[in-house]
Amino acid sequence: MDRGANLRAFNDAVIVLARGGIVAIPTDTLYGLAVDPLSRDAIERLIALKGRPSERAIALIAADRAQVVADLGALPPIAEKLASVFWPGPLTLLIPRPAFLPAELTGGSSLVGVRVPDDDTARELCRAWGHVLTATSANLSGEPPSDDPDHVAGVFHDRDVALLLDAGKTRGGLPSTVVEAPGDDVDEIRLIRPGAIAWEDVQRCARAE
Repeated sequence: MDRGANLRAFNDAVIVLARGGIVAIPTDTLYGLAVDPLSRDAIERLIALKGRPSERAIALIAADRAQVVADLGALPPIAEKLASVFWPGPLTLLIPRPAFLPAELTGGSSLVGVRVPDDDTARELCRAWGHVLTATSANLSGEPPSDDPDHVAGVFHDRDVALLLDAGKTRGGLPSTVVEAPGDDVDEIRLIRPGAIAWEDVQRCARAE
């Protein structure tokens, strides 16, 4: 597995993604696995690599809110409000899935998760690619995710990961908080997975005038 997080590595990563390959990347929490979310072949390869159930959704990351809007459409009002406060950062928002996104990406759900991570390498890769990317945790299903690129390299050294963007250890800790925010009613927001951002802080922000 190639390593390095310089300009050449970003260019190499874009080539890998364009060919339907898998790239291991840092985020502001843990290392993740990036593929082109519009490629069914790449998604199937990612699911097979991790050995995860196909009904489990795969979340996305973006360079910024403008990229989210360009690729997925305007954020619902409550999601926009939360994004304006918590992005970049470890808050994944579940919003309506555009029809052109493969259903395999979300396990058939009508919602898709997306966030803007507070990590320069992850955002720069999205910027270099020009679109949102997947960022499911870089681990085998049932195994703990990792903040250590050396651990990620060891797990995937003989598997179907073409490139590792090694930016050193990430901050680690809890994964992103996942919140369903599909509309304009604050009472519709729902905590799907506790994580790095406290649910109380999310609720307080959503209800603020």
